Amino acid sequence: MEMLRRDLQALTERVDALGVADRGGMDGGSAGGETAALAAGDEFWALTQLQSRLADHPATATGAVLLVGSATLPTGEAVAWQQSTGTEGLCEVSWEDRATVLAALAHPVRVELLRHVLGGIRATAELAAIESLGTTGQLHHHLRQLLAAGWLRRQGRGSYEVPAARIVPLLACMVAVER
Repeated sequence: MEMLRRDLQALTERVDALGVADRGGMDGGSAGGETAALAAGDEFWALTQLQSRLADHPATATGAVLLVGSATLPTGEAVAWQQSTGTEGLCEVSWEDRATVLAALAHPVRVELLRHVLGGIRATAELAAIESLGTTGQLHHHLRQLLAAGWLRRQGRGSYEVPAARIVPLLACMVAVER
């Protein structure tokens, strides 16, 4: 288990280094590897880089999952995030503890509520004015569910935000369920 933890840490550090190198071009200046890879027609540029890095480390032979994104929200806020994990043993461990977090997204009002919060409507009073979010009691119920699952956090009294570490995973979930 300790060896797996060290290998995962080494992989995470290598993937983080890749993210830092790529982000350098996104803040202005040249576009760096991202634009070059897309222009060359490599639609799987991130996967290609991940596989290349995995090949350098035989201990990660079973693979890795990388979640990465960079976006500008409707509020103008820029977010960038990446998260990775080795896949060894991932299918053998219990996923029960993750069910609650995913279940919080399984209600149409909750995903709509998150969309509004990402869009800049963060105060309870403003959210309560949106008819599609239900009554004030229903709204508070959904807020509690999202808070408990970590999809929201209190930003102050009567105000909420999606934590930075949850924005890209949330957007990735929305992309994953596109038809």
